[in-house]
Amino acid sequence: MLCLKIVAPDNYREIEMMFVKKAMIFLVFIFMLVSFPSITSACSCADLPSVEDEFERSKAVFSGKVMDIKEKRSLTGYTTNAVLFEVTNTWKGVEQSQIILTTGQGDGDCGYPFIKGQEYLVYADDSNMYGATSLASGICDRTDVLSTTQEDLEILGAGQPPIEEINLSSQFNRNPLYIWATSAVVIAIVVFFIVNKRKKAE
Repeated sequence: MLCLKIVAPDNYREIEMMFVKKAMIFLVFIFMLVSFPSITSACSCADLPSVEDEFERSKAVFSGKVMDIKEKRSLTGYTTNAVLFEVTNTWKGVEQSQIILTTGQGDGDCGYPFIKGQEYLVYADDSNMYGATSLASGICDRTDVLSTTQEDLEILGAGQPPIEEINLSSQFNRNPLYIWATSAVVIAIVVFFIVNKRKKAE
């Protein structure tokens, strides 16, 4: 004998309402993430390390020109600056002609005040200080305007030009919150149709 299990209307409505509630919680989370101010923390730096120590602990050491700077907000609430560099010379960890760094905005978050069009000698390392782990540099590193880093350059020696040409403009201009906002809109549309369908059924 073939038995079919049919979901009772009440159970179906409970599942439906559970989905609606979870969707609404997600939408509230997205709203709070976009609307509330960023999280900040105090910055405290020890004395700058020597060139040798800084080189050793850095994942990337290069010189380059700042092509663009964009303010971005991470999913954890930090407002940071993404900095796009055109790499001139590299001493460690960089092979491509462009690279994107993360830094703070300078309000007690150790961010470095990069200026578009200026050339810098950059020491960078992977860090989660500004949310998700990314290659970052700040005022506690030896990063500085290239023309003022003669001591570093004498110790580092001649750098090498990048070996791979690349264009990171499209990646740089992509806003991670756009993906979340799009997801929120899709969920909102689904919730609308579910609620609307339920009202018609009643």
